[in-house]
Amino acid sequence: MMVGAPTWFQRYLLPGFAFKAVVIGGGYATGRELVEFFLPSGPQGGLLGMGLAALIWSVVCIATFLFARATHSEDYRTFFRHLLGRGWIVFEIAYCLFIVLILAVFGAAAGAIGAALLGWPQLVGTLCLMLGIALFVTFGNASVEQLFKWVSFFLYGVYAVFVVLAIGAFGDRISANLALEAPTQGWALAGVTYAGYNIVGAVVILPVLRHLTSNRDAIIAGALAGPLAMIPAWLFFVCMVAYYPQISAEALPSDFLLQRLDAPLFHATFQLMIFAALLESGTGSVHAVNERIAQAWRARFTRDLSARARFMAAGVLLVIAMLLAERFGLVTLIARGYRGLAYVLIAVYVVPVLTYGVWRLWQGRAQVALSAQ
Repeated sequence: MMVGAPTWFQRYLLPGFAFKAVVIGGGYATGRELVEFFLPSGPQGGLLGMGLAALIWSVVCIATFLFARATHSEDYRTFFRHLLGRGWIVFEIAYCLFIVLILAVFGAAAGAIGAALLGWPQLVGTLCLMLGIALFVTFGNASVEQLFKWVSFFLYGVYAVFVVLAIGAFGDRISANLALEAPTQGWALAGVTYAGYNIVGAVVILPVLRHLTSNRDAIIAGALAGPLAMIPAWLFFVCMVAYYPQISAEALPSDFLLQRLDAPLFHATFQLMIFAALLESGTGSVHAVNERIAQAWRARFTRDLSARARFMAAGVLLVIAMLLAERFGLVTLIARGYRGLAYVLIAVYVVPVLTYGVWRLWQGRAQVALSAQ
């Protein structure tokens, strides 16, 4: 239960911070996704594509937040039962496969960070991430929201310092490459595709929407969600432009730039930031599953899911995703169908919420207007 009136931070910024937390992951944080999707369209085209992706995120978030408020949906199962009827199970299956894949990738990335920073065996970094996620989801919404808040401040701060250092070190290269007359073809498709791959985050963060007090709050929070999720990407992309086009061939664009900054302490801080991004992204995804379980538990037993049960549920999911999936080849299997999974999520979520969902909202508004006459 909430204590006191929601703050402006909880109403307007927290949903955007939570959405950013789910979206960012390892590929975004290291710059690899930005290179793959946006750099082929050149510096200017890349910025246009990112702007389009942020706009799409905002539009879908607004529709999602309004529909969630209208249907009193605080978890994805309730949301999709209203949106898809019996077809809600299709989203759940796709989402569970999606979660196994991304958590396995996060676990591998955390292991690599632990090995690079501290010389740990790969498994230790993975276990640290698993424990961190399990602990934060154990205590429910309050601890998860605090994680989103403070990691967001840390993350935005690190990216801001990164830009300052990059401008100081190779600002002339950034300016010159931003002014290049490079081909911009494909920027719109890149923006739509990238937005579609990550938009599932809007429905994953439904638990934090309980702070919204009106449709106006939902519209403002949804409109801010797109830019809040894309700001670090814009900052990072501007830095990467300094070494366009050769940076496209780098597996880890962040390391490529950090080595040229030659700032060992900031390099370590940046790696820590990536770990924090993995932590909040993994926590957001697992928390959505826990909240779905908690809702079903309350409906059946009329009591809340205990902290111990939350910890155990998260632990089982994390072990399956980060340890067993890799061992038995499930990650490779799911990864091969990743694009297909993304298209399924678009088909069962984005298209319905922007068509049927918006129609239902409009019908509800019309009924309210008629009853007031």
